[in-house]
Amino acid sequence: MKSPVFFLVWIVVAAIVFAFGLYLKNDYFFFAGYTVLQYVVLATGWNILGGYTGYVNFGSAAFFAMGAYASVVMHKVAPLPVPLLIIIGGIVSGLVGLGMGYLTLRLRGAFFAIATLALAVVLQTLIVNWDFVGGSRGAYIIRPNTLDIAGLQIPYIEYLFALMLILAVCALTVARIVERSRLGFGFATIRDDEVAAEACGVPTLRLKLMATTLSGALMGMAGAPFPYYIGYLQPSSAFGLEYAVNSIAMPMIGGTTSWVGPLIGAIVLGTLQQVATVTISSAVNLLIVGLLLTGFVIIAPNGILGLIHKFRGQSDADKVGRRVIRETP
Repeated sequence: MKSPVFFLVWIVVAAIVFAFGLYLKNDYFFFAGYTVLQYVVLATGWNILGGYTGYVNFGSAAFFAMGAYASVVMHKVAPLPVPLLIIIGGIVSGLVGLGMGYLTLRLRGAFFAIATLALAVVLQTLIVNWDFVGGSRGAYIIRPNTLDIAGLQIPYIEYLFALMLILAVCALTVARIVERSRLGFGFATIRDDEVAAEACGVPTLRLKLMATTLSGALMGMAGAPFPYYIGYLQPSSAFGLEYAVNSIAMPMIGGTTSWVGPLIGAIVLGTLQQVATVTISSAVNLLIVGLLLTGFVIIAPNGILGLIHKFRGQSDADKVGRRVIRETP
């Protein structure tokens, strides 16, 4: 399936999902669905660097927060429509990703992961001491209850949900294009054996910088509408542990070698967390992540996609075996 067709198919799927939400006439569907879609974009962004390239990033919450605080700054300076804020958040976080790449990508393995975690701590400290965005007190974002579009009064949460649906479709399309392009093949060589890739003339540093920039931009775009969704932003919520943990756990549970893995992981894990929030408490969300991640690391280290490929491979092998037996005289 060509990329334009892929994009159009997912736009149709997004329209069906939105129409289903309107049919339910339940605002919680849009509130919970926004969070799940937010994690789809966040996990897809993380997977470009962590899955395709093999560089585990523990600082994903920092990129998410940079996108969110870019919206806060613009709200104070010159209020703009949320779609423009999403673009600005992506640019800001992409530049942060590029800077992080120049500083840390000569590190590898655990050293790189620790460096990205340190980056998140540094950025959070800067935000806490920046009075313009509220510092440690946080900042309020007053948004309208409804939005007037062509004379129609649309509830603002439905508007944000629709924007995040479109953003999720765009993120999945970008991830699929990257995966099947020369750029994606270059990322794969770095993931499989970076030393061998360098010996073969692959420009590994340039590719890693592109991965950090693109990954950071997508995660920042996921965070840009967040202040308008929650109405109040403070450092502890923007740099929350759940964003760092979920952005890693969701691709690993779904599968890190394909664009569909983060989608599956985000839907499964995000839905479970939303159900647990309503039925038990939001305090158990990280416990759910820990239990599922531990189970998948032990049982299916390649995630749900790995299990599917394993069973399909066994099934194909069984079919070949039965055919050989039948054809053997």
